[in-house]
Amino acid sequence: PAGGAEAADGLTVAAFVGSAAAGDVLLVLGSTWFHPFYGELVATARERWGMRIAVLIYDIIPLLRPEWCDRNLTARFRHWALALLPQADILLTISQASARDLGRFAADAGLALRVPPLPIPIGTGFSGSVGGRAGRAAPHPSAARSTRLPPAGSYVLTVSTIEARKNHALLFRIWRRLLDEMPAAAVPTLVFAGRVGWLVDDLMRQLRNADWLDGKIVLIADPQDGELAQLYAGCRFTVFPSFYEGWGLPVTESLGFGRPCIASNASALPEAGGTLARYFDPEDGVEAARTIRRAIEDVDGTEAWRARIAAEFRPVSWDESARGVLRALDQGRPRAAPPGLALPPAPGRASHLV
Repeated sequence: PAGGAEAADGLTVAAFVGSAAAGDVLLVLGSTWFHPFYGELVATARERWGMRIAVLIYDIIPLLRPEWCDRNLTARFRHWALALLPQADILLTISQASARDLGRFAADAGLALRVPPLPIPIGTGFSGSVGGRAGRAAPHPSAARSTRLPPAGSYVLTVSTIEARKNHALLFRIWRRLLDEMPAAAVPTLVFAGRVGWLVDDLMRQLRNADWLDGKIVLIADPQDGELAQLYAGCRFTVFPSFYEGWGLPVTESLGFGRPCIASNASALPEAGGTLARYFDPEDGVEAARTIRRAIEDVDGTEAWRARIAAEFRPVSWDESARGVLRALDQGRPRAAPPGLALPPAPGRASHLV
């Protein structure tokens, strides 16, 4: 509209003020930590309109593992968490691991939560077996193959932003070791699919200096949905060595495409992969290399693993995730007190910690 961003913000505020009413739910699903006063805005919504507050937490990595984050991000995230979380009448997480971590953080920080964190089911991701991602139909992997992708069956795949937390450096070391111990022709190409992120300058320089292990490691930067579907469908298996995840969509996406996944055993990843993935300690390069080499060399065993996934994996739809949120909102709805009884007061809001 005329007037630019300020006018647009004004229209948004006017729409909110015109529709908010007592008993409504303010459902916070996105990453609002970047707003410097979001907790204060939510407090206004609670106090002025008597709204209930529901918050979905993906992870609290900046609070638990600040070494993987920008210092300014960590400070801003901490302010957001301490201001917002005590106001949540309904507090949702995307995994049991995130719920545990949030509970521990609150206890350690002296943060008074109104309710315990409640995990909801998370969709498998986008895959041929589940349907669309973000409301779009899943790209079909049988479409014309992108010219920048390696031949199907020739590679192992890892999908994620390339950042320190995702532990690509471990895979670089493992592939160098495989090339030292095996004939080069027997070592599949390792495909990094994702954009280059932060805290990986040294790794990217090492990869360039090593000529990407003479082409045995390939970067497919910023893959489109169709390319990603083809990468999943054409890989031998996937690896996901991350140190910490709130859930682990690349694990469930891999299983959704019927592809075995070898993943880190950290944080929520065993929840994502269940009994159909194989795991290693992301701090133990020897164990990780042994697990990956076994999957490369035991072709029949890996094929049997793939067949088991096809028979047993049960995808979770995003509709089921939405129903989980709605169930939580309904369970958190205030109930009328019986005649003659008063409902206990809600816990008071905790002081902000600095």
